[in-house]
Amino acid sequence: MTTHRFLDRVLLALPACVLAGAAHAQAAPQAPSSTAPPVAPASHPAAPAMGAGKLLLTGGVSSIDGAAGGGLTPWAVIGSYATQGEFGATAFVTRASTQDYALTTYGAAVGLFDRVELSIARQEFNANVVVPDTTLKLDIVGVKLRVAGDAVLDPDLLMPQVAVGAQFKRLNPGAAVGGVLDSVDAKRSGVDLYVSATKLFLAQGVLVNGTLRATKANQNGLLGFGSTERRSYRIEPELSLAWLLRRNLAVGAEVRFKPNNLAFAGAAFEEQAWKDVFVAWAPTKNVSVTAAYVDLGNIVGHTHQTGGYVSLQFAY
Repeated sequence: MTTHRFLDRVLLALPACVLAGAAHAQAAPQAPSSTAPPVAPASHPAAPAMGAGKLLLTGGVSSIDGAAGGGLTPWAVIGSYATQGEFGATAFVTRASTQDYALTTYGAAVGLFDRVELSIARQEFNANVVVPDTTLKLDIVGVKLRVAGDAVLDPDLLMPQVAVGAQFKRLNPGAAVGGVLDSVDAKRSGVDLYVSATKLFLAQGVLVNGTLRATKANQNGLLGFGSTERRSYRIEPELSLAWLLRRNLAVGAEVRFKPNNLAFAGAAFEEQAWKDVFVAWAPTKNVSVTAAYVDLGNIVGHTHQTGGYVSLQFAY
């Protein structure tokens, strides 16, 4: 079985597993027998409901790479509503459209004990404006580990929550685009490494995140990894700022800087930072909707690529 077929099956199965797991976690317990009512020992108080320990939106939304954070960049938070001793999951679908391109992303993530996050995502980039009938497909498997701090439970401390992560990416560019990438020695797979620090100032309702990413990716990996001129990792910053207007509504902005590995091939291949201004709304605890105005800059000769972004996430 090829890697892509395997990932296709996992991506299709994960949302169903998420929903099934949530239904099991929320199932009502059996009523105790009226003849022998149980008495809970004083030393073992009843545990809180699964997923009840996090405030709305403080687990972030699903980024385009599948990790919890903003739309463009990961944060140090662990996705889902799981706290210590619990597990949770998310599933999402995202659509971004500019004047000439469109990107669809879908995937899922599992949060374990508010400590570890495992994610998987597929990006499908419509490149018909450059090569007719061409869709670039990028598969991403991610892992994130919280190593210090707590962004929500330590509001009086300046220490942020800190996490480290890795994203394993593999591109299927198709024959035509693949030939172009081969000509500049851009690889079909790569690994991004990052460290994120997230701090929530609860009294002010302000969340700040900074991420440093070590990457070889061209346009996030949609144009391969590295080039003839640049084979080494580049360290690029990513910044997010969010303001909680009320418990279920937040607005904010992000910027994500990227390496410029293909600039030697001509102005058409120059990369620019990605930026967005977003609003995130959680009509219920398990559903959030994020809408944004995005500026993706120059993409393969098409400049000023701006447009809209919308993402739907289910979290448990």
